[in-house]
Amino acid sequence: MQMTPAQFKEARHTLGLSMSQLARILNVDPRTVRKWEADGVVSARPPNPIACRAMRWMLDGWRPPEWPK
Repeated sequence: MQMTPAQFKEARHTLGLSMSQLARILNVDPRTVRKWEADGVVSARPPNPIACRAMRWMLDGWRPPEWPK
């Protein structure tokens, strides 16, 4: 299920992750995370569906090896 930019940002905050930390986990540039979370901005783009799925897994308790200690 796709997330809106606001839902994606809220999920990141719920997980206690910075944009840089989430970018490292998802193996993307931090600017990409910023664009996924930007709503109504020209350079915005919807969150990647696979990133949304990974976010939902992390919200359910899964922690990848890249999780900050």
